[in-house]
Amino acid sequence: MEGGEALLEALNSTPIRDGGRSDLWAQGQELSLWAIRHGGDGSPSEQAWLRRTRDALQGVVRGDSRAEVLLPMLEGVRKVPFVDAGHVEWAVEVETERRLAVELILDWASIQKSSPGRLRPCANSECSLFLLDRSRSNTGRWCSMRACGNRIKARRHYARRGSERPAAPDGASAVQGG
Repeated sequence: MEGGEALLEALNSTPIRDGGRSDLWAQGQELSLWAIRHGGDGSPSEQAWLRRTRDALQGVVRGDSRAEVLLPMLEGVRKVPFVDAGHVEWAVEVETERRLAVELILDWASIQKSSPGRLRPCANSECSLFLLDRSRSNTGRWCSMRACGNRIKARRHYARRGSERPAAPDGASAVQGG
């Protein structure tokens, strides 16, 4: 599950739709398909662990929660070494229904260690999505330039233009009309 793609899919499973936050994982079928795509079995127990872990990770990445909220999901997890092709590798030992949830946390921890600050919430306050900034300059601010980036830039542009309108002599805005 390395690379952050599954983690981003999980974090971004609660988008804003029709002005409110929606949960793509609220119905078991969507989450079950996601779990199976990532090597899980999609069982109700696995789904419960995935939702709980996703919610906790969203809080941590947004800065609303401390990383310690992840500890209950990691309770009893062990990393066990084995040798593969002359290299020492590590396997996670955990109950089947918790494996994907634990892998999400391990993926988050790996990103935090290798690329600190690159996994973050979208800078659009009206968006609930996250981004993993892979740019060299680490200046990405939006989950999508096409959606949130353009929207914010347009909003700033129109706000600047609105503030540049000359005021009428009596202090009212200079609106011309018929």
